[in-house]
Amino acid sequence: MAHILMVAQQKGGAGKTTLAAHLAVALAANRRAVALIDADPQGSLSAWIEARRQTDAPWPLDFHPAPGWRAGGAVPRLARGADVVIIDSPPRAEAGLRGPLREADLVLIPMQLSPMDIWAARATLDMVAEENKPALIVPNRVPARSRLADQLRREMADQALLVAQTSLGNRVAFAASLARGLGVSEATPSSLAAGEIAALAGEVLHMLDAA
Repeated sequence: MAHILMVAQQKGGAGKTTLAAHLAVALAANRRAVALIDADPQGSLSAWIEARRQTDAPWPLDFHPAPGWRAGGAVPRLARGADVVIIDSPPRAEAGLRGPLREADLVLIPMQLSPMDIWAARATLDMVAEENKPALIVPNRVPARSRLADQLRREMADQALLVAQTSLGNRVAFAASLARGLGVSEATPSSLAAGEIAALAGEVLHMLDAA
């Protein structure tokens, strides 16, 4: 039975699609068969997949575009041939989120460390709680030498919310590798960005396997 991983954040620009793509490549490198669902009508993940098809990168990824509510129906089919199904969810669309959310085993919520982003994430967190799904907040675009990630962990712990031990830095390598149709672990395997994604993949696998 495949694990269903949903990347959700109703605030635009939080790094949702970037996280889904890089994590898919990192999980595939851990010998997991990965399937991707692009449920975001903007189609950014689909554009990355198309760029990837033009490269010589290995293709351990199954992919299905299913904007909005159709994503929930695509999950069972892809789950039959995968170890992990990653859903890149739509932003600002409660009806489109509910269906795939109900299929999820774990929800990743990328969050930049500004008060506005934390406040805006509340709608996503509330929806996840209503569906009684486990969630992992992923600090994203964290500035170098910042203590904000530790502060976020303390604040979220006070609210009984789980924050990943791995923070993703504000690194050009994340966007640059996606523009080439690659994951950062393929484009710059020795980079700090690749190390962060590998560490996060390890955390996610531990949570999924434990569940």
